[in-house]
Amino acid sequence: MRVLVVTAVGAEADSVTAGLSPGGPVTAHRIPGGHTLRRCPDAGTGRGAETGTTVDVLAAGAGPAAAAAATATALTAAATAPGAHGAPGYDLVVSAGIGGGFAGVAPLGLIVVADAIVAADLGAETPDGHLAVEELGFGRSVHRPTVLSERIAEALDAVHAPVLTVSTVTGTAARAAELTARHPRAAAEAMEGFGVAEAAVRHGVPVAEIRAVSNAVGPRDRASWRIGEALEALRHAFRLLSPVLEEEAR
Repeated sequence: MRVLVVTAVGAEADSVTAGLSPGGPVTAHRIPGGHTLRRCPDAGTGRGAETGTTVDVLAAGAGPAAAAAATATALTAAATAPGAHGAPGYDLVVSAGIGGGFAGVAPLGLIVVADAIVAADLGAETPDGHLAVEELGFGRSVHRPTVLSERIAEALDAVHAPVLTVSTVTGTAARAAELTARHPRAAAEAMEGFGVAEAAVRHGVPVAEIRAVSNAVGPRDRASWRIGEALEALRHAFRLLSPVLEEEAR
């Protein structure tokens, strides 16, 4: 199985890599723009190398455009060259990192696994409020993650709910209230998920999104942010995810 994990920044990529590394015969090394991990097959299973899992971790940059461009580039490169165990392409793409959590749904340090990846500000503003791009008659603003996302959420003891992709991080109570009114089930917001999903879907690859909550969605208060704790939660989440990927590889 070959997995591409797309983060925004190096600190997130480092947490993902650290979470995948312990507890198994894994080697890691830097590649341009990210890391590659190869988890070797269990020698006791009698299986060949095709049962191993390779995870490429890419720091793509902030925002949906950078995420989409970097993801599409990585997917194209993988599709045109032999990948893990001689098979081209990726089997799964995961958008991962830290993000804001909506009050009452996702407190600081919690993990959220998306059951919908939503471009929350893709559309038009009108005197009557926001119109999603679907209501304008073109495009899409929602991607549905892989069916594996429910299993991932269970393994990570995570909230399984929509994650909103925004181009501008929420910084006021009014904006938080507007997003909650339009997306009452939303648990988190971040800046890359929809871009990653758009690229993955166009390449026919299943996608998932995993977020560790570092701050509350609402008034911008940097003193209350818990970025270190969220990065540690992200590391722990990928430690828990590793056995799920291994089982999928078999």
